[in-house]
Amino acid sequence: MSGGYRTPLDPRPLLKRLESDTDIDAVWQELWDELHHQGDVGEASYAAVPFIVESYRKSGVIDWNAYAIVTIIELARNEGQNPDVPQWIAGDYFAAIRKLAEIGLSEILQVNSGEDARAMLGLIAVHKDLRVHGRFLVDYSDEEMMDMESKS
Repeated sequence: MSGGYRTPLDPRPLLKRLESDTDIDAVWQELWDELHHQGDVGEASYAAVPFIVESYRKSGVIDWNAYAIVTIIELARNEGQNPDVPQWIAGDYFAAIRKLAEIGLSEILQVNSGEDARAMLGLIAVHKDLRVHGRFLVDYSDEEMMDMESKS
């Protein structure tokens, strides 16, 4: 399997660290680096999604990273040279996106951070096939959106 760099990647060691490391921010940074690079994703990116969602569910800690990375991976699917989700993981992949959207629906009223809320809403939008809305939610901050609005 390959990741965002189009090189062989086994994401399992990183995913295990997501559940056990004390420096979760560093693990997230590595996941972002390996699973998505300048719009590129690979089979390992798709295969990681169910594990990211399950790890997030178990953690009980609200973190925008899980929502945003799953959204970005899904938005990259079939764009450019990116492959489609392999048949052997497709069921688990799409079920994980649905599960994370359900979790997001239950958590959205608990968040105080705009970053957390945008990531959750972005994933929910993508899950409901509102891909452009989801992209705007995860790609742009409130300030950037207001700047775009003022220029129109």
